[in-house]
Amino acid sequence: MTSDRADRTYHHGDLRRAVLTAALDVIRTEGPAALSLRDLARRAGVSHAAPAHHFKDRAGLLTAVAAEGYTLFADALAEAPDLRERGVRYVRFAAEHPAHFQVMFRPDLYRTDDPHLLAAKDRATAELRAGVSALPAPTPEDARLTGIAAWSLAHGFATLLLSGNLDAAVGDTDAEAVFRRVAELAFGRGAGG
Repeated sequence: MTSDRADRTYHHGDLRRAVLTAALDVIRTEGPAALSLRDLARRAGVSHAAPAHHFKDRAGLLTAVAAEGYTLFADALAEAPDLRERGVRYVRFAAEHPAHFQVMFRPDLYRTDDPHLLAAKDRATAELRAGVSALPAPTPEDARLTGIAAWSLAHGFATLLLSGNLDAAVGDTDAEAVFRRVAELAFGRGAGG
């Protein structure tokens, strides 16, 4: 007969999800450097070796976090009708999923050749490019540079927002409304609405 502790240690309804959720909590509060599979196993109430069955190692876990993040990100972007609103969704995604956001843009943390990650990242990239493709661009090079400018604007705004560096500038105003105005100043009304 097994003890309650043994049952709790080795039988878990959805260990993969439990470890991912615990990892997102740690990343959100302490950053990705604080992740430890042993600590996550303790938080999930399983043996210290159990998370390795799903993720192999820390890089595997962070790859899963990044792949999930890019999937959620692509879903959020797909709902936007134009470039400006894609930027708003970018900022909203960062605010709603800060742990994913911290990992997604740090390829030094995960396996960049993972097929699930690549598929999710390609889908997110296509959604970002779709917003730029609606703008008039005289040359393919101009379209590429416009895409870089739009990405830089949204990513920079989101990063500054998450780090608290826009608190004084944004004040009590809704950050998404501020971003819409910034995007309009940078890209004109042709970026949306």
